[in-house]
Amino acid sequence: MDHRSAIRRLALPGAVLLALGGCTGGVAGKPGAAGLRDGLFPKLGNGGYDADHYSLVLDYDPARAHLTGSMTMDARATQDLSAFNLDFAGMEVTGATVDGRRADANRAGTELTLRPAEDLDEGARFRATVTYSGTPKTLTDQDGSHEGWLRTADGALALGEPTGSMAWFPSNNHPSDKATYDIAVTVPRGLRAVSNGELTSSVTNGGRTTYTWRTREPMASYLATVAIGAYDVTEGRTRSGIPFYDAVAPAARKETADVVGRLPEIVEWEREKFGPYPFSSTGVIVAPEGSAEYALETQNRPVVPADQLDTETLAHELAHQWFGDSVTPERWRDMWLNEGFATYAEWLWSEDHGGDSAQEHFDEEYAKDGSDAIWAFPPAAPPSAARVSDQPVYVRGAMVVHQLRRALGDDAFFALVRGWTKDRAHANASTEEFVRFVDERSSGKDLDDLWDSWLYGDGKPDSP
Repeated sequence: MDHRSAIRRLALPGAVLLALGGCTGGVAGKPGAAGLRDGLFPKLGNGGYDADHYSLVLDYDPARAHLTGSMTMDARATQDLSAFNLDFAGMEVTGATVDGRRADANRAGTELTLRPAEDLDEGARFRATVTYSGTPKTLTDQDGSHEGWLRTADGALALGEPTGSMAWFPSNNHPSDKATYDIAVTVPRGLRAVSNGELTSSVTNGGRTTYTWRTREPMASYLATVAIGAYDVTEGRTRSGIPFYDAVAPAARKETADVVGRLPEIVEWEREKFGPYPFSSTGVIVAPEGSAEYALETQNRPVVPADQLDTETLAHELAHQWFGDSVTPERWRDMWLNEGFATYAEWLWSEDHGGDSAQEHFDEEYAKDGSDAIWAFPPAAPPSAARVSDQPVYVRGAMVVHQLRRALGDDAFFALVRGWTKDRAHANASTEEFVRFVDERSSGKDLDDLWDSWLYGDGKPDSP
């Protein structure tokens, strides 16, 4: 993602009880936790279950900005459950079931609690469905940027980092609980609905078209997207045969053609640097100018507003397919593993394509005064949710990666990076796991000073 900050949770006034029928089936179970105690977002995510798959069925009317939705989640109980929570902001919940039986649904702020008709046993697989409708929220981050459901001139754009996905579907909205997705979106005929994964069908009936997308690889909820509008689409394959699907806002088609045309080249170059491409397809959504204040690494098809698209930004967001999308942070404080590597990918692209070397980029940053924003806190320790996307996470994170390259040498460094993306493919990883992985594979090199000074240390390190 390009430099942004975290969402403040929007509390709804009071709790609303939706009597949807059903009752508990016993007293053995306990409610799942209403948050995962993430150090930066303690109320985000939910305990007591693991989501395996989401099926979203959405119908959007741009003229009224009205969304009707159904979310079905297949999950496994990780404890005996009498109730469990989903993260959901706004819109009216119109019904809920668990395993086909009506469930009570209680709303309090962004917490939606479902109480099944009978308790769920630990290890049991279950299916929960929530139906809802209304005008989806645009959520405001602490830095003033916006996420969630963003209206555009002819449609909408759904973006979710760090919390915005809960504005358009209920989920276990934390990066540690990844799942596969089917997303079907119905829109007026003449518009497209572009999402993650592969387009499996498009069917027009009665003046409206339903686009159905399937994401076969696990995806964190913040990486889900929907772009609705009159997009121009180009399809093809990269040199190694990876299918790509590019969707570009028509007004931006000409001005962005050169950069979008380099996407297959960038993907192939990153394959050489970072290892096999981790998903079954790739591409980019070039959203209308001004539709968002940032680009976002939505899984296998990043979103970049037309006024922010350049080759370096595209290389950055595509690098996230390895760092962030496939290897996903365990907690939000591990975000430097996403942004440090994606920023370093920009430096590597420059180095390999006639620009400044990575060392020159590093030297330029290190020359900045000790009071500069990049030294405000260690990359691995953002002090608050409001700072999770600040410069230390991006720039100093990239400097950590460069220092590691210098310590190991190019051959060992790139072998280690490819090993990391293979070892943690489609899983979650923490900073501690990364440090341990590197230490175990660094041929006895003592990297303690590197970690202490660059990754965890306060202020500007004494020596580059």
